[in-house]
Amino acid sequence: MLGYIVRRLLSTIPVLGVVALIVFLLLHFAPGDPAAIMAGDSATPAQLAEIRQRLGLDKPVFVQFFYWLDQLRQGNFGTSLHSNKPVAEMIAARVGPTLSLAVTTMTFSILVAIPLGVYAAWARGRLSDRLVMTLAVMGFSTPVFVTGYMLIYLLSLKAGWFPVQGFASLASDPIRFARTITLPTLALSTVYIALIARISRSSVLEILGEDFIRTARAKGVPERSVFLRHALRNAAVPIITVIGSGAAFLIGGVVVAESVFNIPGLGRLVVESVLARDYPLIQSLILLLSVIYIGINLVIDLLYTLFDPRIRY
Repeated sequence: MLGYIVRRLLSTIPVLGVVALIVFLLLHFAPGDPAAIMAGDSATPAQLAEIRQRLGLDKPVFVQFFYWLDQLRQGNFGTSLHSNKPVAEMIAARVGPTLSLAVTTMTFSILVAIPLGVYAAWARGRLSDRLVMTLAVMGFSTPVFVTGYMLIYLLSLKAGWFPVQGFASLASDPIRFARTITLPTLALSTVYIALIARISRSSVLEILGEDFIRTARAKGVPERSVFLRHALRNAAVPIITVIGSGAAFLIGGVVVAESVFNIPGLGRLVVESVLARDYPLIQSLILLLSVIYIGINLVIDLLYTLFDPRIRY
């Protein structure tokens, strides 16, 4: 078991290296000059040359890349071109809201989607099954920002149950935290719930056709035990897979949800840094989100060891 975990951890190192290289090259060859952005429109050529030298932009690309990697190794993410603040401090100040939204969304989605998928499999062909699948298709097809604005209109402007925008941390005000995080969580979880519910239904239905399920029923095992102890456990591998792969939807949806609901998180910071063309901040944010995505998939791979007997250490 320990050897398998070590191998999986080591396999992420070259992936992170490739991601860092792609992020660096994409931003390096993108239109725009960071020195010109910092200096302003009235800067002289001498001032631009001085800024490029200070930022290391006058050096070859591969030298800049390895210098950036060395700075990352030391925990130095650079300085924002727009606010002149350390990038690490700016990211640290925005992690809390994003982490709160991601955790509540993933927890809510899993708690709702898996029971829905199992119920749809149990009610296969009935009206309730078709209703669940119809809602899943609608949820998967509706963009997050459309769902967000609908929720704002219905539950905030019309009903007045929740604030339109804003965020409060759990530590500072638990009640306000619950009220401000509810609508973003609902908006962001619609796609995630639809995805997990559909895969849960199809996976459970596939397992229900296996011989060991028919044997369990022939022995008089209660139907509830058949679903929960036999079908759901053996269908867990594809469900875990889609939970991990759905992290891509979650990361992309966080950017949209934080913009719609004015949440001061990493997603909102991504939008602000792109609009300001703040290259050090953009590089660090993209790399951080990539590391989070790789980390989630690594955790999913490790969870396979608990459910998939075919994995050998």
